[in-house]
Amino acid sequence: MSAPAAPPAAAAATDVLDAPPAPAASLPGAEGFAEEGAEGELSARRDAPVGGQAVLEGVMMRGVSNWAVAVRKPTAEQLSRGERSPEEAALGEIEVSTFPLDSAMKRHRLLRLPIVRGVVALGGSLAIGFRALEVSANAQLPIEEGEEQQEISRGMWAGTVVVALALAIVLFFLVPVGLTSLIKSQLSSSVLFWVVEGLVRTGIFLGYMLLLSRLRDLRRVFEYHGAEHKTISCFEAGLPLTPANAQRFSRLHPRCGTSFLLVVMIVAIFVFAPIGLPAWYWLVITRILGVPLIAGISFELIKFAGRNRSRRWVRAVMWPGMKLQLLTTREPDADQLAVAIASLQAVLSLETPGELTAADLVGVEVVA
Repeated sequence: MSAPAAPPAAAAATDVLDAPPAPAASLPGAEGFAEEGAEGELSARRDAPVGGQAVLEGVMMRGVSNWAVAVRKPTAEQLSRGERSPEEAALGEIEVSTFPLDSAMKRHRLLRLPIVRGVVALGGSLAIGFRALEVSANAQLPIEEGEEQQEISRGMWAGTVVVALALAIVLFFLVPVGLTSLIKSQLSSSVLFWVVEGLVRTGIFLGYMLLLSRLRDLRRVFEYHGAEHKTISCFEAGLPLTPANAQRFSRLHPRCGTSFLLVVMIVAIFVFAPIGLPAWYWLVITRILGVPLIAGISFELIKFAGRNRSRRWVRAVMWPGMKLQLLTTREPDADQLAVAIASLQAVLSLETPGELTAADLVGVEVVA
């Protein structure tokens, strides 16, 4: 599906860059849905069936039955130079593409069972996420005069997905068990083995996230990640979607994928504990086959945290994952928030989450 011209939502988002934020208590529908944190930032107190993802110079937003990608396209001059500064990136127009969303969980009751629904939802989110990255990458390619928009081949993207998933399983599941097995004879019990393996896995994950946060080329992606969180929180709080209002919110969100991954690392410790110390090949097999179960359990925990974010004990448990988002998000500017808002407005123009019936929400599991 080719990317159409930006709809009115994109233009509206650009026009309100300088609109002053209104006090939360004076905004219709906002009272009671936003609270101020210790650092003066707002956070939403309710959960809404919307999620998103940062992409290349843009943001993907998804709702119940639709998803959209908003991207800042480079100008002809920027394409000719092959690079653009953050200030120049804002000069490009916002292009928005919308797509229908049809979850298999709506058609099959068994897929809506706890844990199973998490695996299905995450699989669907991965598919949408890679498709959104494809759309945003294609939007950055030059258009030759008299020719159609260049696109990266589907085969290349499929290969990228397979390699990325394989590397994730190897790095976070097979490498930890392999390293721990090297000192297996020195560990006095199976309990100590899975504790050490869990610590090694979590350490590799934290080191990986720290390394990503240091990469200069990913900085703008992390800024758009922050814009995505702020925009979703602004919507959940019931405030009008303007860059000025969205900027007031925290760039951290309880349903973020970064928090989810940390939960995965911790849940894996308890899932693998009953297996004990079988032969090395069983250790490898169980680490691969256990990934869906771990993902499903982690999804339920993140979902629960999102619904109960106002409870103090939930906040305390989720605090490490929230703080980890400081590595994968950066404070966005008003132009990046305008892109995130354009994406969410494109979804909201096709559906209204607050007016959905119980039938509309059957099988709906949105990952932030």
